[in-house]
Amino acid sequence: MDRKLLDILVCPLCKGPLVYRKAEHELVCKADRLAYPIRDDIPVMLEEEARELAPGEEVA
Repeated sequence: MDRKLLDILVCPLCKGPLVYRKAEHELVCKADRLAYPIRDDIPVMLEEEARELAPGEEVA
């Protein structure tokens, strides 16, 4: 994942910051508790493609 791209991406719903989870290949919005997938090094920033974080799921 390109570091410059990570610095400018925000959550499409709340415009908040995202946390990059390299091992899971996803970008996480803590505020909305959503994880957006990264496929072929391209973030998929669509609400319908995001998964909801499970209760108690840790975000690094």
